[in-house]
Order: sequence, then structure tokens, then C-alpha cells
Amino acid sequence: MLGLIGSSVSLLFEKRPRTRSLVVEALVAYFFLFTVGIGYLNNFLMHVVFAEYTAKFIGWADSPFQLEVGFASLGMGVAGLIAFRQNLTFRFAAFIPPAFFLWGAAGGHIYQIIKTHNLAPGNAGAILYTDMLLPVIGFALLYAQWKSAPLSESSLQSRKEERV
Repeated sequence: MLGLIGSSVSLLFEKRPRTRSLVVEALVAYFFLFTVGIGYLNNFLMHVVFAEYTAKFIGWADSPFQLEVGFASLGMGVAGLIAFRQNLTFRFAAFIPPAFFLWGAAGGHIYQIIKTHNLAPGNAGAILYTDMLLPVIGFALLYAQWKSAPLSESSLQSRKEERV
């Protein structure tokens, strides 16, 4: 939601015409700023600073592995903040780790639901759905950015050469 609000506000103050490319760029940029950047910095804090609370919320015992998850989240969060103002290639590369982390976490949550009947809010609640959907949304936004990116002169020349 914060990404949608941020992109909407940025578009309101944008002086250039609101082309499809400009709108998609705003959506992708603020997705990276909030969902990946700030979201994973929050995950870092929760797993490192508030580890005991987070473990209980997920339905687990506190574990040293939370520290590792926290520091992995720190790396993904920093990459997300940098991706806020980067190109499509950087964003795509920066999104692969959090996307697969989320899908892996979703698989782990589902396994815990089936195997141990762990229905804690941090295992079977909204987090399960966001773990599955955020990668889909992120890849869809990256695809939209790729499709809406204006073609440079060099890419136009490359396409002409490919046809010959």
C-alpha cells in the first residue's frame, strides 16, 4: 500500500506528461523502495532485534538461525533501497533473492501447517499470502517496465539488424 501511495504522490508532482512508461516506472520504483527496501530492513530488525517476539509470532522457538535470516534480509533491504533509483537490469537482479526467499518461506509455512499444524498468525496468516503474492506482483511490475520502456536508438538499430 505504501508503494501505491508513494507512486501516486510522485506522479501528482510530476511535471512530465503521464505516459505509460512514467506510471510504470513510478510503480516499480516505489515497490522497490517500500516492499523490498523498507520491508526487508523491517524483517532484519524483527529477526535480529526482536527475535524472541518474532519466533513466537511465527510459532517457533527462538533460534540462532533468525540472526542469519535477519542479515540476509539486511542485504536484500539495502539492494531494494538502491534499486529504487536504478535501471531494469539492476532491479531484476536485485529482486531474484527476495522473490525466491518469499516463495521458499511460503513453502516452509505450508509444510509447517501440514506437518505440525502450526496455525500461528506469522505462519498461516496474512504472511503466507504475501509470501506467495509479492514475488508475482514484483515480477509482473518488472515485466510491465520491460514492455513499456522506451526504445533507445541502439536497441532500435539492433532490432533492425536482427531482421536482416
